[in-house]
Amino acid sequence: MIQKCVQGKLWAVTITTVSEPVSRELAAARKGRWPCARHSRALCKAGLAGAVGDEERMTRKISKNMAKAHAAVTKPSYALAEAVDLLKQVKYAKFDETVDLSMRLGVDTRHADQMVRGTVVLPHGLGKTKTVAVIATGDRQKEATEAGADFVGGEEMVEKIQKEGWTAFDALIATPDMMKVVGRLGKILGPKGLMPNPKTGTVTMDVAAAVKEIKAGKVEFRADKTSLVHVPVGKLSFDPQKLIDNATTVIGAVVRSKPSAAKGKYIKSVTLSSTMGPGVPLDSAVADAAGKH
Repeated sequence: MIQKCVQGKLWAVTITTVSEPVSRELAAARKGRWPCARHSRALCKAGLAGAVGDEERMTRKISKNMAKAHAAVTKPSYALAEAVDLLKQVKYAKFDETVDLSMRLGVDTRHADQMVRGTVVLPHGLGKTKTVAVIATGDRQKEATEAGADFVGGEEMVEKIQKEGWTAFDALIATPDMMKVVGRLGKILGPKGLMPNPKTGTVTMDVAAAVKEIKAGKVEFRADKTSLVHVPVGKLSFDPQKLIDNATTVIGAVVRSKPSAAKGKYIKSVTLSSTMGPGVPLDSAVADAAGKH
C-alpha cells in the first residue's frame, strides 16, 4: 500500500501482523503522520519496509537495451583498452555519452590530512568548451579577456552572483586581492563546486594561464564523503586511444596525490562507465601502470 508523508513524499508500507507492542513511531508510521526524517527508521526497526524510495525500486523497470549492456560485463575486471572497447560496443543511446572514471580510495575524508584533491589537464580535452568567468581588477581583466574568458568583471560580478544567484559558468577564477569580496559567495558557489581555490589553481595572479588551462581541458578531482572520486574523461565518440590517454592521466594524478597519512591500500577499485552504459571494473594493474607515468 502506498501512502504519503506530511511533506507529500511517497513511501511504501507492507502491513504485517505484529504480536509485540507497537511503538509510537510505528503507529504514526502506519497512519502516515510522522516527520519525514523519522519514518524510515521506524519501519526499518520494525522490519516492515526499507528506506525512502522503495516504491520506486518496486515499480522501476530496466529497459532491454540497458539489461543487454549490463549483461555484456562478464569478467571481474578488464584492461583499460578492453573497457573502452566494451563501452563502445554496448552503446545504444542516440546522444554522445560522457565517459566517467570512478575511483574508490582507501582514505578517510573526515580527516583533513587524508583529503584527496587536485587538478589535471587532459591531453585530449573533454570534447566540450567550458565557460570561464574571471573576477579581477585592472590589467588582469584585459589579460583574462585576451586569454578567452567568457565573463570578466570585478565587484559588480560579485554583486550579481550574490543578489541574483547567477552561475552561468563552469569555472570561476579570481585574483588573490579579490578574494576578500569573493569570500562572501561561499554559500552560493561552494555547493556547486565553483568557489575559487588556490589548490585548484583558480586563485592566481596569472589569470591568462589559468583560463587557457581550463579551456584546454583542465578538470578537478576530489574525494567525496564516501571516498569516491568521479572525473569525466571525454566523450564516447572519442578515438579509443584518446580516452585511454585521458583516463591514464587522471588515474596517475590521483595516485600521485596520495596523502602521507593514508594507510593500507590506497586505490581500492577503479571503474569506467558511460552516461547510459554499465560500469566496467578495471584491473588493479591499470592504477599501478598509470602511477608510473
